Amino acid sequence: MTAERRVVVHPDADTLAEAAAARLLVRLTDLQSTQPETHVVLTGGTVGIKTLAAVAASPLIDAVDWSGVHLWWGDERFLPDEDADRNETQAREALVDELVSAGALPADHVHAMPPLGAAATPEESAEAYAAELARFAPDGARAPAFDVLLFGMGPDGHVASLFPGHPALDVAGVATVGVHGSPSRRPSACRSRSTRSTARARCGSWRRAPRRPTRSHAPSAATTCTARRPLAPRAPR
Repeated sequence: MTAERRVVVHPDADTLAEAAAARLLVRLTDLQSTQPETHVVLTGGTVGIKTLAAVAASPLIDAVDWSGVHLWWGDERFLPDEDADRNETQAREALVDELVSAGALPADHVHAMPPLGAAATPEESAEAYAAELARFAPDGARAPAFDVLLFGMGPDGHVASLFPGHPALDVAGVATVGVHGSPSRRPSACRSRSTRSTARARCGSWRRAPRRPTRSHAPSAATTCTARRPLAPRAPR
């Protein structure tokens, strides 16, 4: 049976984030009435982080038993730990650290991709994350049965470091992959990401895309692995 696909249009990014946050909290509450644990895949980007901030501010946040929630990422920039450009860093600032510090979310339920320093290359990071996914996978699977996956869409149409026309799209037989040579507006582009076969949910996969013209960018000289490595010192902000 094919899952129903729906397109819901909101007037602006802020409304979209608020709506996605409310839907996520209600979905988690419903799931917890029938199963002890839920696995959620987070995303980065402007709307993705706005969504997590909206979750943090929602009166529904305490309706979720966060002790039974596991948080994952669909892709990550291969940068040092706590780098401001990492999806994990932004998610922690918006929501995750608040839940952990309050004792609501166990710290070991936050499954982040290894940063530069903990791993030497995007491939090493991807392999380590594949091993972490496998620890929570049912028999015969490479990854947990994700309940909700949150995805954003970049201006060039990429989702979770799945760039249109990129060779990494065709990778099969593994849970994660390091992505090199991705189109990117930034000078560093090394990412680690889940493969398409891993990025599937048993309950819901939500893609959020602000309404704006699609732009194309020249390929970056950097490597892309769902984790980004800086090629040179960045200018002060």
